[in-house]
Amino acid sequence: MATLVFDIETSAQPIENFDEAQQEYLFRETEKIDDLIAKQAKREEIARFMSLWPFTSQVVCIAMLNAETGRGQTIYIAEDFEDDAGDAGPVEFLPVADETELLTAFWDVAKHYDGTVTFNGRGFDVPFIYLRSALLNVPITKKNWLGYRYATEPHCDLAEQFTFYSVSGRDGAARRFNLDFYCKAFGIESPKSAGVTGMDVSTLMAAGKFREIAEYCLRDVRATVELYKIWKERLAGIK
Repeated sequence: MATLVFDIETSAQPIENFDEAQQEYLFRETEKIDDLIAKQAKREEIARFMSLWPFTSQVVCIAMLNAETGRGQTIYIAEDFEDDAGDAGPVEFLPVADETELLTAFWDVAKHYDGTVTFNGRGFDVPFIYLRSALLNVPITKKNWLGYRYATEPHCDLAEQFTFYSVSGRDGAARRFNLDFYCKAFGIESPKSAGVTGMDVSTLMAAGKFREIAEYCLRDVRATVELYKIWKERLAGIK
């Protein structure tokens, strides 16, 4: 069974993209704060979180690898998309003009795979790309990737597997860690080893550093592939 491992990067849309009623809704929590400094801090916090919500942000990069062959693509939005293509060994870098083109290219690849592997994809990546695709009227070629939570096919979410579906809550033996922590614990090169994190994506977009976003996203996927191999060899099948 062909398995696709993927990860997405997202970036908040400009505030001016939203009308007065939408902005009021987004920042209504700040109206309860009297202190001007605290109010501004809360507003900035909400603005940062906007990159995590599909109705206030967009997908700017998707990296994907075939778990069995290691080959794949990294598709990303870039202003210089006509001149920025290239590869990193078995991985093609494919710059595109906009999010619609990006999602269309992703679903065209996804239709060739039976299942997918993610890290926190059930809670973030999959619902995010479903909703963004629906908003942009991009046909979704795999509509079963949320599936049944307590199954690893067609979607194996490693964040669920390494916590045994949150069996021990926030503080027990199977508490959840981030991908960086799991990688370091299992001796896998961390995707954050180059100094870039998901929180840097909006800044990198504004600076026009589109290829850096793509390379960071690919590192995330490569780390997820290695973690998947460890899970499959050492933990798969444990109930």
